[in-house]
Amino acid sequence: MKLSRRNLIAAGVAAAASPAIAAAAGKGSSNAARFSLGYAPHEGSFASRGGLLEQIAYAADQGFRAWEDNEARKRPVEQQEAMAKALAQRGMTMGVFVASMPKWAEFRPLLGSNDDAEREAFLADIRTSVEVAKRLNAKHATVVTGFMDRKVPQDIQTGRIIDCMRRAGDIVAPHGLTLVMEPLNTRTNHPGVYMQSIAQGYAVARGANSPGVKILADLYHEQIQSGNLIPTMEACWAEIGYIQFGDNPGRKEPGTGEINYANIVRWLRARNYGGVIGMEHGNSLAGREGEDRLVAAYRAIDQI
Repeated sequence: MKLSRRNLIAAGVAAAASPAIAAAAGKGSSNAARFSLGYAPHEGSFASRGGLLEQIAYAADQGFRAWEDNEARKRPVEQQEAMAKALAQRGMTMGVFVASMPKWAEFRPLLGSNDDAEREAFLADIRTSVEVAKRLNAKHATVVTGFMDRKVPQDIQTGRIIDCMRRAGDIVAPHGLTLVMEPLNTRTNHPGVYMQSIAQGYAVARGANSPGVKILADLYHEQIQSGNLIPTMEACWAEIGYIQFGDNPGRKEPGTGEINYANIVRWLRARNYGGVIGMEHGNSLAGREGEDRLVAAYRAIDQI
């Protein structure tokens, strides 16, 4: 492989980060220093530590300041309330939950289709998600803008999705809730989705023109689909409401793939980003060894 300046820089960052990861992993499972940014684990990040509430407690003990839960909308009300109480007691911020879950196997919904029923069903989910957000003290909820309808020109679909998201924003904005639209990659995980890049999300958010509609910048998906992460975030920053990390390939913790998360953290600090950063990925190693490595990986990028 021909070495480029980019390859050399990436190798240097990886070499600098690896000792920090190894050192932090060797310290054991307790690390009380709070992270400088709002990295948010999820159920499963610390599976060996017990159930949902035990994992929240463990994450707090490691210094994590936030939590996210894609499945929260499906949980019983009592569990939602217990989770909110646990987070409040630990001074942790609730991140996103999914406000309207797509039917992945059916490639639905088609929010840009000729069928109003698809959009009305989506909006019904948004209405019921408002109460979920209140119980969780959540300020952001994820939405996926559906799949492409091959029978409808893309520009027409865009117009309809903008209208739909404007209506959704009207529902949530009075309650202090923001819907963050997640662009997804089509090359590895989600073929056929409508929204495939942060830039496309920017156009829809601009069109919706609502404080209740922003973009979820999942950098794993963006790296696969488009790359050019920092310049893209810079250009679209006014419409980005939430961020998620995950390295590529593999969708594991920072340091396991090609994304220079240390530089992204520096850029976010320079932007004075104070929001949640969802840890939307798995662990590269199983069990407690993987959990220790997860904490160490975030220590490494947080301290550089």
